[in-house]
Amino acid sequence: MTSSEAGISTAYAVSPDSGQHWTAEGAWPVADGIHRIPLPLPMDGLKAINVYVIETGQGLTLVDGGWAITEGRSTLQAGLRGIGFGFDDIRRFLVTHVHRDHYTLAAVLGREFGADVSLGIGDRPTLDLMHQVHVGEIAENPTIAVLRSAGALGVAEAWESMYDGQLPDLTQWAYPDTWLEGDQPIQVGTRTLDAVHTPGHTAGHFVFAERAAGLLFAGDHVLPTITPSIGFEPVPVPQPLGDFMASLTKVRGLPDLQILPAHGPMAPSSHTRVDELLAFHEKRLSLCLDALSKGRVTAYDVAGVLPWTRHEHDFSTLDIFNSAMASMETKAHLELLVARGQATREESDGVVVFSVAERPGSPGLR
Repeated sequence: MTSSEAGISTAYAVSPDSGQHWTAEGAWPVADGIHRIPLPLPMDGLKAINVYVIETGQGLTLVDGGWAITEGRSTLQAGLRGIGFGFDDIRRFLVTHVHRDHYTLAAVLGREFGADVSLGIGDRPTLDLMHQVHVGEIAENPTIAVLRSAGALGVAEAWESMYDGQLPDLTQWAYPDTWLEGDQPIQVGTRTLDAVHTPGHTAGHFVFAERAAGLLFAGDHVLPTITPSIGFEPVPVPQPLGDFMASLTKVRGLPDLQILPAHGPMAPSSHTRVDELLAFHEKRLSLCLDALSKGRVTAYDVAGVLPWTRHEHDFSTLDIFNSAMASMETKAHLELLVARGQATREESDGVVVFSVAERPGSPGLR
């Protein structure tokens, strides 16, 4: 939802592997035996997702799978044909996280062609929720409760109306064959990928680092031109932003690697980008704290005075979907301020109100 202060807009970014806009269709070689295939996301502002194809003597391993829509499937098939392969050559999907543009096509193709689908176990609650909703075990979408807790009552009502009666297609949300739990090496042909658990964008997010080749399959954790959404997860966790920033620090501890992102062009330095992302969120935290100085407010109130996207749009110009993301992301920032002791929270009738924490010696503290 928010954007970083990187100099190149995602809308105009050229990827060095293709020499074209990063969304240009094709199978673009990023390293020996590795290709990037952008798949379209026609109903998404991001426009495309990069799926990475790793060749081995036993077949293909794909990092992420794409969204299970007709356009995505046909583009992936064409890209594979362009380098002499087909769906039946896929042996494994390493999915960075459970979001639909990463997971659902992997789930469908894995079932059809017998490929192993791996996913971080931290994302299991999201899949459990999908299955519970499908059989009517969940009375209310948990996102509604999060929006209400953020004080975004009108947004919550609109969200409920938008998704009322919609059931998930469980053919796209089947459980994976393999759960990834904890950091571990994964052998992919002659390559060793370090699977690194990086919660934040989702609780089960993983990145895959090939140190020998200097590559980071970064998913949505380290994006070169935008920041991933934080706090927008079907099953909420207590400190999504704290988790994200800790995961960034963890990745900063790896060697400096070339970024192979899920969205946007390849980028040369994971260290540089991680530093930018950490600085960006520290700035957002400072802006949130300044907003709290006005008095006791909700996350929705604070979101309303913050700028959004790299173009610094006013909150009032956002549609319902992006208003919801902004409200939940702001709540994640405020919850981290509480955890740091810089703010306090009170909850009444399901709505959380935040205020600046009083410091020893400040007026009003006895």
